Amino acid sequence: MTKVTDFDPSVYLDDELTIAEYLTAALEDENPDVFLSAVGNVAKARGMTQIAEQTGLGRESLYKAMAPGAKPRYDTVLRVLNSLGVKVSLSPVQ
Repeated sequence: MTKVTDFDPSVYLDDELTIAEYLTAALEDENPDVFLSAVGNVAKARGMTQIAEQTGLGRESLYKAMAPGAKPRYDTVLRVLNSLGVKVSLSPVQ
């Protein structure tokens, strides 16, 4: 019998370039839950406790803010992104 496990992208998010590309791809999706989930995966890869301490959020609040369907405040998302060492940049639509 073949055993199938859930895919955990946080295992592969081990350098800044990979993280930036992963978040950029997620941000391009029209579904905002995709981006929040991606930010949560990166936070998990970096350590939720560390990210929670850096942002001043509780771990439980951090998990809730990045859960699908959540509507986190803009400043919360920016604080988490900053603690992950990434920033959002915009470019014209081509």
